[in-house]
Amino acid sequence: MAQAIASRPRPLEDELRQDVVRFCQLLHQKGFLAANDGNVSVRLGGGRILVTPTGTAKAFLAPDELVVVDEKGQKIGGLGEPTGELPMHLEVLHRRPDVEAVVHAHPPMCIALSLVRSPRLNDVLPEVMLSLGQIDVVPYARPQTEALARSLAGRIERCDALILERHGTIAVGVSVAEAYFRTERIEHAAQVLWLAHALGRPLPLAEPEARALREAHARGRHIRTA
Repeated sequence: MAQAIASRPRPLEDELRQDVVRFCQLLHQKGFLAANDGNVSVRLGGGRILVTPTGTAKAFLAPDELVVVDEKGQKIGGLGEPTGELPMHLEVLHRRPDVEAVVHAHPPMCIALSLVRSPRLNDVLPEVMLSLGQIDVVPYARPQTEALARSLAGRIERCDALILERHGTIAVGVSVAEAYFRTERIEHAAQVLWLAHALGRPLPLAEPEARALREAHARGRHIRTA
């Protein structure tokens, strides 16, 4: 399991609220979610977590609409109710004490690739291998359930971004910005891989180069989480 990063200055709550709203709007603008889809969470400190509310269009979300819960998911503050995907966010934050933020989105290409059996996702794109490492597709579990949260076990500990079969993506980071950019990266990779599969069968990198890239990613991730 990843280790927590010690003594990192934590942004003020107002700044985190602004970050969540800004990147929710960007997720919508980029087409990574539609209508009420998607949800974001970020640690506030003191065992509190800031999350997006359920049933709210992320394109029009306001900072004061965000909900505060504790580490068990009990509501502490806010006018609405927390996202129905709260169990998934809590599971990720529990298993990844080194991260501060979680972004769940519905990028179309990632979802489309998850519907194809055994697409080649790994050892193809060097920038993805360096920045994200392994891309895993989490087998289908019903949205907004404990089963979906549990399905992340064994994967989210070693992956910073995952594709959820038929459902979307989940990405983590030391900030909302980093979790968002990992979402953007995995969707861009999915677009490239989709085009490659449409043209033929993508060729993997030569194994010595793939191994070197995997090792480089592991070294960088160890530095971040040690």
